Order: sequence, then structure tokens, then C-alpha cells
Amino acid sequence: MTAPDIASNPPALRRRILVTSALPYANGQIHLGHLVEYIQTDIWVRTLRMHGHEVYYVGADDTHGTPVMLSAEKEGITPKALIERVGREHKRDFDSFLVSFDNYYSTDSDENRELCESIFLSLQAAGFIDAREIEQAYDPVKEMFLPDRFIKGQCPKCGAKDQYGDSCEVCGSTYQPTELINPYSAVSGATPVRRKSTHYFFRLSDVRCESFLRTWVSGLAQPEATNKMREWLGEKGEAKLADWDISRDAPYFGFEIPGASGKYFYVWLDAPVGYYASFKNLAARLGLDFEAWIRPGTETEQYHFIGKDILYFHTLFWPAMLEFSGHRTPTNVFAHGFLTVDGAKMSKSRGTFITAKSYVDTGLNPEWLRYYFAAKLNATMEDIDLNLEDFLARVNSDIVGKFVNIASRAAGFLVKRFDARVQDSAMHHPLLGMLREALPHIATHYEAREYGRAVRQTMELADAVNAYVDTAKPWDQAKDPANSVALHETVSVSIEAFRLLTIALKPVLPALAANVEAFLGIAPLTWADAGNVLSSARPINPYKHLMTRVDPAQIEALVAANRASLQPTDTTPPRQAASAAKTTVEAAKSGKGAKGGTVAAAAKSTESAEASFVSIDDFAKIDLRIARIVECKAVEGSDKLLQLTLDVGEEKTRNVFSGIKSAYRPEDLVGKLTVIVANLAPRKMKFGLSEGMVLAASAADEKAEPGLYILEPHSGAQPGMRVK
Repeated sequence: MTAPDIASNPPALRRRILVTSALPYANGQIHLGHLVEYIQTDIWVRTLRMHGHEVYYVGADDTHGTPVMLSAEKEGITPKALIERVGREHKRDFDSFLVSFDNYYSTDSDENRELCESIFLSLQAAGFIDAREIEQAYDPVKEMFLPDRFIKGQCPKCGAKDQYGDSCEVCGSTYQPTELINPYSAVSGATPVRRKSTHYFFRLSDVRCESFLRTWVSGLAQPEATNKMREWLGEKGEAKLADWDISRDAPYFGFEIPGASGKYFYVWLDAPVGYYASFKNLAARLGLDFEAWIRPGTETEQYHFIGKDILYFHTLFWPAMLEFSGHRTPTNVFAHGFLTVDGAKMSKSRGTFITAKSYVDTGLNPEWLRYYFAAKLNATMEDIDLNLEDFLARVNSDIVGKFVNIASRAAGFLVKRFDARVQDSAMHHPLLGMLREALPHIATHYEAREYGRAVRQTMELADAVNAYVDTAKPWDQAKDPANSVALHETVSVSIEAFRLLTIALKPVLPALAANVEAFLGIAPLTWADAGNVLSSARPINPYKHLMTRVDPAQIEALVAANRASLQPTDTTPPRQAASAAKTTVEAAKSGKGAKGGTVAAAAKSTESAEASFVSIDDFAKIDLRIARIVECKAVEGSDKLLQLTLDVGEEKTRNVFSGIKSAYRPEDLVGKLTVIVANLAPRKMKFGLSEGMVLAASAADEKAEPGLYILEPHSGAQPGMRVK
């Protein structure tokens, strides 16, 4: 456990905080998309610990449900053996990326069973549980009821094949499994049949739930989350909330419902209870009063970090379960967006579905990724992109070139010339005052989850320190003994500035910060240490290299490793695959296609049909961004081009040449919002470099009516927002 530093906060101001991240499912590896959340949470937790608050960060593997049961069966082992192995692998990966859990546990625990039963019985006593007979899809081959995700078929809305029983990944429609065309079991390939069964429901439609939730969701930290929850709640009196099926039939890996033989708690009921189970296990070890943390009216705080795809469960079901079973409700829920890699959804075939283990095995430093994610994260639910070229450039430029470089330029002079001791009078230099003044603001950005702002401000300060060193030129000062005092001041200011910058980066780069603390011979840094200074009474230690640069070969090896080990799998259902194989063999023997044409003709027809569509992965490669036109002028020597200066939400503007001169006067475009292709390769033209493409609509003949029009998004859009 990471013990809180209580010295920096008087007891009256110390907050007592429980923090969780969503529980990873015990049926797969941790990948970089998962790590967005755990790194985001860990930075927040470390920020609060540096203030001296009592903070506990707990997690667990989500271990129950049909997928775990079937995966274990496929491997020929018990579900318990599977989840124990996967639990060790997940903890290994989190440790590698310095995710500082105080306790990492499992939902398959005695604590979780007891809490689930207690919550269920409390809800039942309060009139929130109903037992009803329902009709479900049943696999006659596997002799089991099928969850929606284990039924596949053709989308009833758009006709796309091999879609799940609850939603279509192509058109985004939601529906009931009974609406699927040509449904089949994803387990056996058999056609499901309908059978009746008694299930237990949590009455989310109860007016007491609706009244409570309308008030509770209004306090969510993210306006977009509140708006989404209100959309699901509907207008008052609409009764949009449906009751929640919280039971599943045997065979099922999970906890049996008390008094209901053969009925099990649905995994989404026991998974969030797992937060409390993990904390209860920790509380028993540390001698904490568990009940004092979870009872209504407690002054403790409770925060959940989750992906936006599970907002529904954490802001409707979970708080309602807690409220009406006699527990405190979460202080807040923080949702984040998804991770794309090089502008596209993670893909196995491109080698960009990157596992945490492969990243470490390739020799890449986990703190590089922590820094890169931090630089892109903010308090919204916006997706973030891991651009591998940008990753390399930013890490090498910021961490090594700007931050570590300060120590490497100054430490040698201080050790060799001045007995490794700083000049005490230099500790009051105006540059250092500027850094000390900035640190509370950086800490505030971190607590507000505006990590990108914190990192940008820190790097601006690092630029100022490097500019100071460049102006003072210690390498020149060292050439003349008469400059000894000035040299001593320069390197002392540099080393103290380095210490202050380390405080600012410690939540993001904890291992590097620990090495800096050892190098400087100081105690672990807290935010309160901004008010302290290095002293000549204590020498620093000889400088050892703190961090290497990213090697492009490491990035290439990472992509290659994932492409080789994670090839896409065939998702064709068993019965369709067998039928297709038989048809193909027969067609090859006869020279005919399935419908009488030649095999070559059938293939050509298929290629033609496929050519008229793009896959979702192809579309996702295009990074469309909102841009504001801050300046526009005609291009001298061109009849078609206008030169646009665009604000795309980046640190600097972009220059784009666009062939829209026939339709617009330059002054009419200034201030307008538009859409650009942001990841188009820069193009060198005779007029200059064009760094993107503005989108416009036109007739085939741009000079004919109705003319040419640039795309203008709604006025509420902001530069840098992604168009999806």
C-alpha cells in the first residue's frame, strides 16, 4: 500500500477518498485502450496523495458470466483456474505501468458474495425486486439460455450480417434478439429456440428510483454525462426506464441468488459490488472501519473512473442499487473516451491492437505512455488518439529534450566545481519564484482531470528554464574562473528548477520522480515542497542518466509483434462456415458458382460489390476535425487557391491551401467554422506547405449552380473536436 503523507495537510483538512477504476473482464489481456483509464485514475490518485489526503485506490477482476465459463470450457480448465491465471496477468500488467492499487482483488470472493446477497435482500425487502416469467433464446445443442451477445444474425434494420443480438455495429441500431434475421447461437451455431424461465428484476421503473435519479444525475461532473442520463430518463412522467433483469439461469459461473436454486446474479449486478468487496478486503487488513466508509451520510468521498460505454450502469443501476439498499451513493463518476491508434480503431491486422505486455516486452518505457496519455487527457468524454510518430516525437522532445536535459546540463558542473552543493542565495532567483507560483495551479489542473493543461503548463515552464540556461551559457561561464560565482548561480538555479518541475510531473512520472529524489538526496516530494528549497548543507549525488529516448526501431518492433501475434479471427458461424466450404469445393469441381455462374465471375461480382463500400476501419482512418478560419487571403499567382490559417485546437495554427477562390471572398471566411481532414499528409506546393484539406460540397461542375460550399458545423462546435 502507498501510505498517505499526512504531514502536508492538517487533520481537519485531510479528505478521506475511495477511488476505483472499472473492473477488467477476466477473459482477455490488458491492452493500451484499457490503460487510458487506469493511467488516468492513477495520476488523479497520486495527485491527491501528494496533498496528504487519505486515499485508497482499489480494483478487481470482473470474473463471472457466460464468456468466462465458455472460455474455461474451451481450454479444458475450471473457471476458477482461468480467473486465477488471468488475475495474475492483469496485476502484472498494471504493476508494469505503475498503477498504484492499494488492493487488487477478484469479484469471485466471499466478501463479494456476502455483499451481493445483502444488497439483493435489502432491495427485495424494500419492494424493488420482482420475479417474472419471460421467454428467452435457448441453445438446444449446448442446452443453455443465451445472453444477447451470444446470439448473432442479420441486422433487421440495415441487413448487415453477423451482428449481435442487441445492437448492430454497422448502423448502430438497437433491437431485441427476436428481431434478428436468421439468428444463430455464437456458441454452437444452432438456431435458437424460445423457452420460458422465471427471472428476477430490479424495479428501476419504480417512481422512487426515477425521483432519486433525476436529482442524482444533475450532480455529475461532466455535462455531457448528465445530458445523456437525462435522455435515458426522459421527461418527467414518461416512464422511460425499464426494469433491469438481474438474474441468469444455470449453467452460469457466478453467485447463486438466495432462495432461488439454479438462478444466478447477472454479472453486471455483482461487478460494481466488487468495488466494495475489494475495499472491504483491504479494510480488514488495515483495520479500517468499512461500514463508516459506505453508510449514508458519511463524510468520506467515493469516485468511479469508467469508459463512456458503461455510463448507463454506473449512473443509473449502481447508484439506485446503493440508495435503496441502505448505502451511500458515489460522490461522482468520471467517464473517458476511447483510444484510437494512428487515427483509427485498434486493429489486429494492422498490428495496432496493442497489448500491455507486448509494449513492455518490446522494451518501451511505460512512463513514456503515461506521459503521452496525460498530455492528451482532459475532463471530457472525448476520444484520444495514440499517434505512434507523435508519441516518439513528443516523448523525446518533452521528457528528454526539455525536462531531463536541465539536470544533465547542470549537475556535472555542480558536482565537479562546487562540491555538489547549491548556492543558497540562488534559491531566491525570480525564475524559481515563477515556478513556485505556478505549482498550485498545475496541481489544480490535475485534480480537475485537465491533465493536458497541467502538462502544457509544465513544459512551458521547462522551456523558460532552458531559455535561462541558454542565455547564461554555463559552458562558457566555466571557461573563466572569474565567472565562478555566476556559474554557481546558474547551475544552482537549474537544479532547483529541475526539482520544482519534478513535483509538477510526479503524478505522471512516479518512477522517474523517485530517481530524481535519489539523485538530489531528498525525501519523497509533495505539493507542499514547492515552499521548500535545496540547501548547501546537503550535497546532491553524482548524476546518472535518468531516461533514454524512444528508438524508432522500438515502435516498429511493437507494431510487428502485435501484427504477428494477433491476426484477425474468422467470425463466420460454424454452420455457415461449413456450408460455405462445401459450396466452394463443389463449385471448384464443376467450374460453376453457387448460382450457375463461373467461379471467376462470382469472385468478380463480389469484388465489385465490395469496392462500392468502405469498412468502418477504412473510414476511421480519416481524422476529421473542427477548425476555425482565423485568417484568409488570396494566393498571388493562382486563380483557384485561397490560403487559410486554421485553428484546429492545437498549440499552433495550420496553413491550408484550398481551391475555393471562385466561391468565396477571403474576408467572408474569417471567423467561420469548417471541417478539415487533419491527418492528410502535408503537401509541399509552390506557394508553401499545405497541412490538411478543407471539406466542401459542390455540384459535379463547381462553376454551375448551386455552386461550391465549404462545410460549416453547428456554432456550438469547438476547434479540435473530432467529427465522427
